[in-house]
Amino acid sequence: MERKLNVPIDGENLNELNAGDVVYLTGNILTARDQAHKRILERGAPLDIEGAAIFHAGPIITEDGDDYKMVAIGPTTSMRMNPYQSDVLDLGPKIVIGKGGMDDNVREALVRNNAIYVVATGGCAALYVDAVEEIESVDWLDLGMPEAIWNLKVKDFGPLIVAMDSKGNSLYD
Repeated sequence: MERKLNVPIDGENLNELNAGDVVYLTGNILTARDQAHKRILERGAPLDIEGAAIFHAGPIITEDGDDYKMVAIGPTTSMRMNPYQSDVLDLGPKIVIGKGGMDDNVREALVRNNAIYVVATGGCAALYVDAVEEIESVDWLDLGMPEAIWNLKVKDFGPLIVAMDSKGNSLYD
């Protein structure tokens, strides 16, 4: 099944999606790698993450004064977020975007929170950037450009494959 979702998720029933389904996202996604996940748990998120899509990515961005331009954005290895992801999911995000598998703690958190983990294809960073319409904001630049949280307005961001669904199924089993 192929499905288009608006993010942040508000009232969408993610239970209808199954491992192996393809999704495209329109709305806002937030990038966050391990240092951002750790800081979210220590300090709270700098943005509202209820219903959010969090992308495990370190984008390549050029800077011209206060103007940022996205050059490329691809997934980073999600297992690096395993120590933090289940606790971050308990704070309200509904979609995690990444690459590779995640552990059983994340699987349980996805079920508990009616959330999904979708994978982006590695090596497609130049393709995915075409779906980014605008960089709306950036937080925590002190962590470095790849580790900062980038709030991206996207249209038809994908294709993304549901790797772990909200019912506990995983393509990695």
